[in-house]
Amino acid sequence: MPLLDVKELNKSFGGIHAVSDCSFSVEQGSITGLIGPNGAGKTTAFNLVSGVLKPDSGEVWFDGKRIDKLQPHKITRMGMSRTFQITRNLEDMSVIENLVVQSPVHGLSGLFGKSIRPEEREKAMDLLNFLGISHLAYEETRNLSYGQKKLMDFAALLMADPKLILLDEPAGGVNPALLEEIIAHIQELNGRGITFLIVEHNMDLVMGICNPVVVMAAGTVIAQGPPAEVQSDAEVLEAYLGEGTL
Repeated sequence: MPLLDVKELNKSFGGIHAVSDCSFSVEQGSITGLIGPNGAGKTTAFNLVSGVLKPDSGEVWFDGKRIDKLQPHKITRMGMSRTFQITRNLEDMSVIENLVVQSPVHGLSGLFGKSIRPEEREKAMDLLNFLGISHLAYEETRNLSYGQKKLMDFAALLMADPKLILLDEPAGGVNPALLEEIIAHIQELNGRGITFLIVEHNMDLVMGICNPVVVMAAGTVIAQGPPAEVQSDAEVLEAYLGEGTL
């Protein structure tokens, strides 16, 4: 049984079919890539899987349970966490406070406590150290670079001890050196047993660390398989015509 099983999802906006009969699966322990040309429906599919949007029809199963009717916080508590293309943070708070407050498990309820609990502080510091930004723990978030904020968002996800992490364009807006760090973190976490589903336009990243790769076009999945197989698929190549080579 796959960890994530997406079955014939459909979602329309004002008569436009953003996702149409979309089906794919993510196996436990994999780093699965989700790619496609602009307008393919990748982010909408991500939002449907994570509960941000509700499908018009179809089903999403996670860890053996149907989740497409659940609220996002309940899905998170089951072990699924996600990032967004744009980093989210509370600029007047420190990095370590953001980790606790943004943590999908603790959420805004963390604001009502008198202080960060010792076990939360220790866990947050361990995660910041793992990501190489522990020196920024008490820095106001407004002072961080874009890349540092992206690492902070990543750390906040890990506060929830997820089984599955959904990454929405982790390579977007980061320099090559930071991208190498992010890739190394993904691979190390995957080695520890965390499964990943990654939406990404950076084909070097996808083809380098993802297996399998799922390809969407016009709202539906047109291919799923090993990177080399997907790269040579005629339908995939046709879908990317006009956007440059795959």
